[in-house]
Amino acid sequence: MDEISLYWRQHKAGAGVFVLFSLIFFSSFALYHLPLKAVLYPVLICGLLGSVFILLDMIRCIRRHRYLRELTKLPAELIDSLPQAASMEEADYQRLIVSLRTAQKQLKDQMNQRYSDMVDYYTIWAHQIKTPIASMRLNLQNEDSPLSRKIQADLLRIEQYVEMVLTFLRLDSDSTDYVIREYALDDIIKQAVRRYAGQFIGRRISLKYEPVGVSVVTDEKWLLFVLEQVLGNALKYTPEGGTVTIDMEGERMLCIRDTGIGIAPEDIPRIFEKGYTGYNGRSDKKASGIGLYLCRRICNNLRHEIGVNSSPGSGTVVRLRFR
Repeated sequence: MDEISLYWRQHKAGAGVFVLFSLIFFSSFALYHLPLKAVLYPVLICGLLGSVFILLDMIRCIRRHRYLRELTKLPAELIDSLPQAASMEEADYQRLIVSLRTAQKQLKDQMNQRYSDMVDYYTIWAHQIKTPIASMRLNLQNEDSPLSRKIQADLLRIEQYVEMVLTFLRLDSDSTDYVIREYALDDIIKQAVRRYAGQFIGRRISLKYEPVGVSVVTDEKWLLFVLEQVLGNALKYTPEGGTVTIDMEGERMLCIRDTGIGIAPEDIPRIFEKGYTGYNGRSDKKASGIGLYLCRRICNNLRHEIGVNSSPGSGTVVRLRFR
């Protein structure tokens, strides 16, 4: 019904002109006292033929409208051909659309090339920066002092920031290095725990963990990144003498609990947003608001689910559900 009313609004000028001309003929015949039937019959015949023409034209316009509406649902790259132009104006619009599509494609190709170059640069940079980090770590292995332990903790944070840069860039890449298969979850958990062993010991934070004995279908490297981010946050906001617990709820839910400062209720709905730091992050002055955002993106790509429950002063529970 909307299509018919739209058609009539578009062609009401033509119908008005036909009625105006008919009135002019009627008026002229009436003024000269000529038989009005001589005008009435042609008007009726023209009206009948015009109605048939309008009906056929309306069907054609509606089909054309529906076809164009279906084209709007497709990405610009898949729109190969437009319907044949019915007027010079439509032909001009189609040439304009083709010109804009060509410019859009060129711009997209340029942006993709720039993005690829940026990813390549940061990938090389990340591998280069890891060399002096590894060298510093080797030099510190033979020392055991508060200063060396502090430097090692700072090196760990630098490594995390480097990994966050690479992860952030790779998430939007056209190609990924996912290796999806079945892994023993304990093997991935132990890798994450070993990385933070120094912080657990240095800050006297207890770890409660018993092997869960569960296998999951995932990607080891990307899931390890998620676990390291979650453990890093748990250690960051848990005071000395606190506890971090890793266990399972049911067969497919991994829980990482801490006895830290907790999260404000108004922050919980937004903690997975990019750049959102919340009350704790603003107090810490060092939070980037990127870590949990990356965790959510990675979990979505791996078809896992991540959620947080917390309250101020009662610690935080992060749950990872493996489908």
